Amino acid sequence: MKIALIGYGKMGKAIERLALAGGHEVVLKIGSGNKSELTVENLKLADVAIEFSRPETAFDNITLCAKAGIPVVCGTTAWLDRLEEAKGLVQANDSAFLYASNFSIGVNIFFALNRYLAVLMEQQPQYDVQMEETHHTQKLDAPSGTAITLANDILKNVARKNNWVKEKANAPTELPIASKRVDNVPGTHIVTWASGIDTIEISHTAHSREGFAAGALAAAEWIVGKQGCFEMEDMLGF
Repeated sequence: MKIALIGYGKMGKAIERLALAGGHEVVLKIGSGNKSELTVENLKLADVAIEFSRPETAFDNITLCAKAGIPVVCGTTAWLDRLEEAKGLVQANDSAFLYASNFSIGVNIFFALNRYLAVLMEQQPQYDVQMEETHHTQKLDAPSGTAITLANDILKNVARKNNWVKEKANAPTELPIASKRVDNVPGTHIVTWASGIDTIEISHTAHSREGFAAGALAAAEWIVGKQGCFEMEDMLGF
């Protein structure tokens, strides 16, 4: 498989290591120093693109991949106000697109557990919910995209919660997400349901970036030859 890496930071380099070890070829690497090389012509050299860049460039990068007719796997967060527009461009060009706020297989299992627990808690109003996420100090967005996915899944299933807020809730209908930034922390997410008599807590702790990189590479392998817009649930089957 020939891969175009759009975004050659720590995540891009981790994906490259795994891709080369798996017998794949990286035919294009786009970082901050060679953005001019990100063209439709160069993208057509690849079978698939893996996009981990910055929020302000993600949409344009996906647009170029759609025009090149190659599938793109995107893990950049904090640009989702244009997600539906990006999906429309992909579909108009008969290409393929998979977005995930987190590509870790473990995190996606955690997402499923969070959804199921939220369904149970809809029937247990004595429990209130709050969240906490911790990441490395270089992370640009807060709350994390993973935390927002967790929160939105709770909101879809728990009628007594209307919206998530940063740090502290000011009303019973709000779901607070506390964000911490600590050196060398790949990512920890905690969902806590507490009542007057007990507390139920689920958490996921990443030990390195390898889980994210491996999941993104697996998604790239899966999407080659497909058309349409997908999520990790489509690939994993849950």
